[in-house]
This record gives sequence, structure tokens and C-alpha cells, in this order.
Amino acid sequence: MQPIRMHLGFQSLKALAVYPRLARWIAALCIGGWAGMAACAAEPVRVLTEEFPPYNYTENSRITGLSTEVVEAVFKELGLQGQYQSMPWARAYETARTTPGVLIYSIGRTPERDKLFKWVGVIAPTVYYLYGHPGRSYRVDSLEAAKNYQIGTVNEDVGEQFLVKHGFVKGKNLQSSVKYEHNYEKLKAGRVDLWIMSELTASYLARQAGDDPRQTLSKVYRIPELSSEGYYMAFGAQTPDATVEQFRKALEALRSNGTYDRLQRKWQ
Repeated sequence: MQPIRMHLGFQSLKALAVYPRLARWIAALCIGGWAGMAACAAEPVRVLTEEFPPYNYTENSRITGLSTEVVEAVFKELGLQGQYQSMPWARAYETARTTPGVLIYSIGRTPERDKLFKWVGVIAPTVYYLYGHPGRSYRVDSLEAAKNYQIGTVNEDVGEQFLVKHGFVKGKNLQSSVKYEHNYEKLKAGRVDLWIMSELTASYLARQAGDDPRQTLSKVYRIPELSSEGYYMAFGAQTPDATVEQFRKALEALRSNGTYDRLQRKWQ
């Protein structure tokens, strides 16, 4: 098992006073026979995400967005540092799933994923739709009816996984991409009939393309199964429970002190 390496500067020492259980966990890492002093090297926690605006995206060589700011606030609350990386979702997902101590965020929680990760908590709300073009007529009153259309998805993201679970097939009625903006352009150009996407991201990508989402997107079918909670931050299942619990408590602290709600309002 790989230990989480973290920077123990002034802010981290401050966090130890606020989170005594975290202090005991770090002490165990530093003196434990299996971890040794290497666990306390000045190396931040690895944090993975993807290009998924406005939740997380790269701007001026820096990862920002609603979810990113919530995660950063959690690290600040703990007095820890994160090493943030943006990569294609399938790679970020697999790396976090199989590597202890790696944090992934803006990840949807589904029954299939539930035991693969240890879930810190919700960091951003979401509502999912099958979007279509306003100038076209659709007959979609169920997921089964949607199988008659070509749907734009992103490889291994929660929308694609959900549709595959319900009998859709990549290469048949699902057209998979690696970037979310590609699917918006495909929908506009008529290369796909529908696009599965969260409301906030769909509107953001339309505006980034210089469009009014009210003119270029229509909500054809709401997907309640993907709209109940929101996006999470999570660790792989091999991560120690004590680590996950301390991050969970820090996120709860942000909800209690108003930081979480303030960040949500900022990005609406």
C-alpha cells in the first residue's frame, strides 16, 4: 500500500491542532514500520480531474472551476496541499480507482461505482438531460425510446456508463468522444441526435462557443437517476478510512461555516 505524502508546513501543523485524529494518523505514518519517514516527505496529495467546465477546467495554465474551488477549500481547511492534474476521464478514473491515496473529483456516484471508491461527499449539484436541437422534433418519453437516436457521450463518464448499463451500445447508438465540447459541436452539426450532459455544463459550453443555450439546446428528456445528489470527491477503495474521514469532516466544516454555499452561488 502506498502512503499519502503531504507537505507538513505551518498550515499543516495548524491543521493537526484542529484535527487531532489526523495528527495521530500522520504520526502513525511517520513512525510506523511499514511507512517510515518517507510518508512525511514534502510531497502533496495527488488530485485528479478532467476538463469539465464549469466544474473543473484549465484556464491560464491553472485548473479552476466550481468543484475545484470546493476541493481547494477542503485542502485549506485541513492545511494540506494538493497536486492537481487534469487528464482524460477514463485515465483519471482508473488511476484513482487503483491507486491508494489519490483523490478524484467531480465524479458521479452510481451503484456500480459505489464499492470501487470511498466517498468524501458532494461538492457540486447537477441535473442531467438528453439534449437535442430546438429545431428538431423528438419522440423520447423513456430511455428505451432514446435508443432509436444517436447520442453523444464521453468515454467512461457517468452519462455513458449509465446508458451502457441500460442497454445502449457504443458504436451503435452511442458516439463516444474524449472531450465534452466535441459533443456540443456534433449536436449543432447534426452528427449526433442527442447529447447526454449536466445542465450547468451544457449551458456553459454553449456560451463558450458564442451561442445562447436557449437557442441551440432543448431539454428532450430528464434523467432523474443522475440528478439526485451531485458530483463527489472520492478516494480509491484502498485508501485508509482515516484519510477519507478527515477529508469528510473538512467538507462538513465548509458546509457549516458557509464557504460551501458561497462557492455554489459564485458559479451559478
